[in-house]
Amino acid sequence: MSDRHLSDLPDWGYLLREYYELYRFLSSGGSDRIRGHQRAVREAISRVTKSNAEVRFDSPAQKPVTAHLRRALDEGKLERTAPLIRSLEAVQDHLVWQYGYEKVPRGLEKTYAYAEICGPNGPVLTDQVILGLVLFAPGCTYPAHAHNGISESYICLSGAVSENHQGVYAPGSMIFNPPHHMHRITVSKTEPALLTYAWTGSPEVLTSQKMVFSRQRK
Repeated sequence: MSDRHLSDLPDWGYLLREYYELYRFLSSGGSDRIRGHQRAVREAISRVTKSNAEVRFDSPAQKPVTAHLRRALDEGKLERTAPLIRSLEAVQDHLVWQYGYEKVPRGLEKTYAYAEICGPNGPVLTDQVILGLVLFAPGCTYPAHAHNGISESYICLSGAVSENHQGVYAPGSMIFNPPHHMHRITVSKTEPALLTYAWTGSPEVLTSQKMVFSRQRK
């Protein structure tokens, strides 16, 4: 069915509301840059909601790592991000899990996938912000990469990860990566990790993003 919008699909509206609340109430840790990013995400979500954005579904798709999704969602229900987890469960059958690489880096094909929630590729169609999920299997190492022209935040929903070996991020914590910042993620060896992410940038930059990353030159 075509020509469906947020007002026709309450579960997707509720999900965007939970994203908004998450970026409203999570601490910025006193950082003006993080606070500004949080505000930019909220303002973009408000624009998407007020415009009654179109919602378009492609055929759902899974990847090997989605065998860990049930565990990740169950663990997330015990955390402060549980309201978002419950909203995700309501729409999970429509998610399109993918790699985003033309050639998947060695070792990632069974340990990683992402699903866009809101952005140029839908399901909620917009060029104002990109919201999505990243699922990592236990022990995954996500290679160092950077995003050109994109400010990125991860919020840990379940499990635990480290970025650049400079801190451990547990459920309810945020990682902020400004444009061009090289970052590498490692995951606990005992549990999967489910993170949500938000990308902000100009509509032109967001529309051209395909989760194809620039890498650090040796």
